[in-house]
Amino acid sequence: MWLLSGTAAVALLAWMPMPLAAQGRIVVHPNDTGAALVNPGMGWVFHHYDNDIVRYGSKLEPWDTVDEFPAVGVIYLRLAWAFIEPQEGRYDWSIVDIPTQRWIAKGKKIAFRFTCFESGGNNNPVNATPEWVVKAGAKVYPVRPRAGAAASPVLRYEPDYDDPIFLEKLDHFYAAAAARYDGDPNVAWIDVGTVGIWGEGDPGPERNVTAATVRKHIDLHIKHFKRTLVAYNDNLTFRGKGLETIAYAKEKGLTLRDDSILCRPGQEAFFTHYYAGAFWPRLPVILESEHYGLSMQRGDWGDGNDYLRAVEAGHGSYISVHWWPREFLEKNRPLIDRITLRMGYRLQLLEASLPPEVPASGSLTVSQRWRNNGVAPCLPGGFVAYTLKDQKDGIAGVFVDEGFDVRTLAVGAPDQAQPTVRDAAFQLPHVSILKPGTYRVFVSVGSRIGTPGIALPLSGDDGQKRYPIASIRVTEPSAR
Repeated sequence: MWLLSGTAAVALLAWMPMPLAAQGRIVVHPNDTGAALVNPGMGWVFHHYDNDIVRYGSKLEPWDTVDEFPAVGVIYLRLAWAFIEPQEGRYDWSIVDIPTQRWIAKGKKIAFRFTCFESGGNNNPVNATPEWVVKAGAKVYPVRPRAGAAASPVLRYEPDYDDPIFLEKLDHFYAAAAARYDGDPNVAWIDVGTVGIWGEGDPGPERNVTAATVRKHIDLHIKHFKRTLVAYNDNLTFRGKGLETIAYAKEKGLTLRDDSILCRPGQEAFFTHYYAGAFWPRLPVILESEHYGLSMQRGDWGDGNDYLRAVEAGHGSYISVHWWPREFLEKNRPLIDRITLRMGYRLQLLEASLPPEVPASGSLTVSQRWRNNGVAPCLPGGFVAYTLKDQKDGIAGVFVDEGFDVRTLAVGAPDQAQPTVRDAAFQLPHVSILKPGTYRVFVSVGSRIGTPGIALPLSGDDGQKRYPIASIRVTEPSAR
């Protein structure tokens, strides 16, 4: 039961709430600080390699990880197969591991797409499928340059995605990749990226790819990546054809990736968001915009607010920066800040009520009201903990509400999601463990044993994702 009056709002200027004597409870209403949070299973995504090996993060100095960009969670590497396996069975993983270690050292995760057909150009003087695969007899199709395009330094070809030799060699490559990366906690996901130009499913004009082909490549990925999340690209539906592949991807446990938002303006800025409903309640949806500069040149970007609309409609957890990151930040800072406050999940403690004092070995009852102010569920899940610290910042008590998983919090429009109201009663330990005295109460969300794991938009972080909300007294044990 909530013991509130019309004047129950408490200003948390120094995180020292005043007790409401009439009700006999301390009631606090923490304010959302507006901070950009880095949390598991969500965040901005930098494209490190994209189309070729010289953009967009690959021109950064080794020490430069664009730390000023808020809430970056993942670094994405889209690499042609040929760069990694230039000779059969001989792999150059350094092209992957060197940049990833820079970002992992900053607490970021990495994600991959290994492609078999790229657009090419003078900065990418190889075909995405290695030459040795063609020499082994795999069927390929020459690619004619687009009208007005600069001449390529090499003859371009697209593989036959059903060719048995091609698939055999690709299978071996994925076995090697999975041996290194599958299940690594630093890997957020891997895309199904082996069909169509840029791995987006669209074949060249001479080719026709069927839904059966897509299912075959999904199977190849999940055959090897059994512990890492695999992402299905919305363009693998071939713009309205072969929608059964969406159902197949869901059945096989893949998540959804929506590529190239804002390739068109206005109402066509995004148009496959209705697929997301099959995925976002259980898996993180990944959104990618068109290359920002190209979208600007065509006049499709506008003020960028269509990207935020796509985040809302698609319930996006991972949102891509598909351009040079500093330029994108400089030109779009207000938009970035708005998206940052909505992407993924954002757990808000709207109200907490607790007694000003509790007898040692007695019962501590905390009433609480929580809201998720993001567009997606808190898919990693977690449990609310209240930690008591003494005057020297020592942990004197930890109490976890194991009956309340924050994953169950509803999502909704900004500031409109239905809050969860809950009372939790904790039995204080024997007086020899938790002695009488005055303690600061910290709130956190994390594991069942009280280890914090999710950042909250609250003030006073103790450096371990615990946040002070009140002070209480533990008194001498009650007489029996």
